[in-house]
Amino acid sequence: MRELLEIAKKAALEAGAEIMKIYTDPSQDFGIEKKADNSPLTLADKAAHLCIVRHLQETGIPVLSEEGRHLPYAERQAWKHLWVVDPLDGTKEFIKKNGEFTVNIALVEEGSPVLGVIYVPVTGILYYGVVGEGAWKEAPSQLPLLGSANMSESLPIEGNRREGLFRIVASRSHMNAETEAYIQEARRKHPHVELVSSGSSIKICLVAEGVADAYPRFAPTMEWDTAAGDAIARAAGRQVLDAQTCQPLAYNKEDLHNPWFLVE
Repeated sequence: MRELLEIAKKAALEAGAEIMKIYTDPSQDFGIEKKADNSPLTLADKAAHLCIVRHLQETGIPVLSEEGRHLPYAERQAWKHLWVVDPLDGTKEFIKKNGEFTVNIALVEEGSPVLGVIYVPVTGILYYGVVGEGAWKEAPSQLPLLGSANMSESLPIEGNRREGLFRIVASRSHMNAETEAYIQEARRKHPHVELVSSGSSIKICLVAEGVADAYPRFAPTMEWDTAAGDAIARAAGRQVLDAQTCQPLAYNKEDLHNPWFLVE
């Protein structure tokens, strides 16, 4: 598992470098296209996908990537292990140039995420975890990690917390009536409720590291949006639960859509 983790980390870092070449090139228009579901696709998505697949194919484990070919469930259901990849999570954030996009790589075993890597190319922050072993956050030395000069810290890192404060992560792009209702209910239960906004899978990481207490996601997502963050959250002792059944999310399903979920 350690060897697989190192391969995934290297793949994420190199994919991030490919993304940043395009992100920082003033002559780039990002080559934006529209996919069948009307979501955007850029040159950076494609470059990151090719980079990651090149690394992961060395493991002999099949890869399910947002930007790759999605094989029918009749074939996928026989896979005991698979990589679930989002080469550029938060393409809309990438296009807006707000820095809140990530590279997501997860290893799924028998439908459960067991290893996850999330890289934030603009900040250089790397989250990773192995279920049963722990989760970590690495930051470049020029970026102090919650007041620490260390290169890495074990998660959860319970930052500065005020008693009675309940922090909720809210999506920049998907605030809706159901999420508003969850926030209002939290305000009835807790003396102080604070909203933390972020894009992409960084939201799950904020709960995993203890910066936030909950992330309700009552809007559509796909398995590659959550698998890496789910693994990191589980490795850090958190939960990613189906909002209706309160059961952990399952992966490599026939339908690759996630149910609404809550990270806590």
